Amino acid sequence: MKRRIFSVLLSSALLLTALAGCGQGGEADPSGSPSDAESETATRDELIFVNYRDIRDLNPHLYAGEMYAQSILYDTLVSNTEDGYVGCLAEDWTISDDGRIYTFNIRDGVTFSDGTPCDANAILTNFNAILENRERHTWLEMMNLLVSVSAPDSDTFVIEMSEPYYPMLTELACIRPFAMISPNCMIDGSTMNGVNGYIGTGPYVLTDFVTDEYAVFERNENYWGEAPAIQKITVKVIPDNQTRIMALENEEIDLIFGKNMLDADAISQYVDSDRFTVSLSDPTSTRHIVLNTTHDILRDVAVRKALQHATNRQAISEGIFYGLEPAADTLYSTTVPYCDVDLEPYAYDTDEAARLLDEAGWVMGSDGVRAKNGQKLELDLLYNSDSVTEKTISEYLQSEYLKLGISLNIHGEEEQSYRDNMKAGNFDMVFNICWGMPYDPQSSLAAMRAPVYGDYAAQQGLEDKAEIDQAITDILTSTDETERQELYDFVLTRLHEDAVYIPLTYETNKALYTSELKGVHFGTDQYDVDFASMYFE
Repeated sequence: MKRRIFSVLLSSALLLTALAGCGQGGEADPSGSPSDAESETATRDELIFVNYRDIRDLNPHLYAGEMYAQSILYDTLVSNTEDGYVGCLAEDWTISDDGRIYTFNIRDGVTFSDGTPCDANAILTNFNAILENRERHTWLEMMNLLVSVSAPDSDTFVIEMSEPYYPMLTELACIRPFAMISPNCMIDGSTMNGVNGYIGTGPYVLTDFVTDEYAVFERNENYWGEAPAIQKITVKVIPDNQTRIMALENEEIDLIFGKNMLDADAISQYVDSDRFTVSLSDPTSTRHIVLNTTHDILRDVAVRKALQHATNRQAISEGIFYGLEPAADTLYSTTVPYCDVDLEPYAYDTDEAARLLDEAGWVMGSDGVRAKNGQKLELDLLYNSDSVTEKTISEYLQSEYLKLGISLNIHGEEEQSYRDNMKAGNFDMVFNICWGMPYDPQSSLAAMRAPVYGDYAAQQGLEDKAEIDQAITDILTSTDETERQELYDFVLTRLHEDAVYIPLTYETNKALYTSELKGVHFGTDQYDVDFASMYFE
């Protein structure tokens, strides 16, 4: 599905500050960049980018490195684009009639930047290294269904699955863990315990870096594809939001890019700027609260629905995010593939919330808190203490819910503890964010069937949990598009009507950059920064 990119136009109505209440001027065209890297229109050949932390470990088969860096160093077999799947290291491919065997024709003449041929044998070496650490990658359902990989000859690579798997190409297009690194960088043919270099086939090579200070990438002059216009990318490490903005103002950097790199207040200041351009993507993921259906109070769907109606999503969107994160009605945005499902949103309606609680037997007490059979209507909301936003939303909900007689205790924990407790189901209510594109909806739904995150534990109190899980399994192996959509309709409808998730806002990817920079756009992967399409005028 195409991703609509638009420049941000904020009206005064979106500049609310109280809760109670990719290019300039249109869609960016990546194909508009100069085809000749030495074009006279490209007056600059160095782009200065910024990130809040160091590039870290860029081993593409593990998960510690910065994905924007990995995506310009390495290539995958296929690419997932706005126009569908296209060949990358594989020029083309065929799929067997039963949907189980993928045969890839490997592109001729591609070499890693150290000169090593990137043929089917090199790709097999990479896949063997990935499979050596298979358990680390089972969050991708593909890993549970993969039977074998082989290279019958230097031009052919084959993957055999135990069953058809429709998200196969989507997952193969993911930089982690399916990007190809030079076998010379492996340690005894393995990447499981690290690598000794970061050599790929991508449009750039890493030439210099100083931990926590900067990294330098230069154009790969032996790149198999079209040469990017920008010859050099310097990435500065600036952890502080405001310091990044000042660096942009002072022309020390050219581009700030990422959903967590800019706050709403900063963006609103540059909407009408001539010097800088602001761009905002379609929804990438959903900020939401997960309700634990095994909890003695939250096992009652009437209480869960009351909380849905008691949550003013629009106020959160406008008051905290200046409207830059739209209010969310459903777990996944309708712009996500297969998720344009006819669901009735839970409207903000405190009268309806009160009615549901009354009918469920929760009576307002003299202390302003409802009770039932001697039990107070008290709930606990867990948030990541590293997130100022989650703390602010928690405090707002605590105040709003109390007006309805719901006592909400809020507490934050540092990120690892927060995640551990979420995964273990040690929560009444907990903040979470969908995995986002390109992993939604297939990968995040697949993970609900096992204790990967908090979803599995939270859904254990649902009477239809087994039925939902089976439908998700059937989705992944379905070869019929109509049947697949029907299964998605069922799963998304059941989760919505079971009121397990309180959607809050849809996260968006954001960019703020000098107006001389062109070709900035958002792709199908929320973590990718397509430097190869950028150029200066």
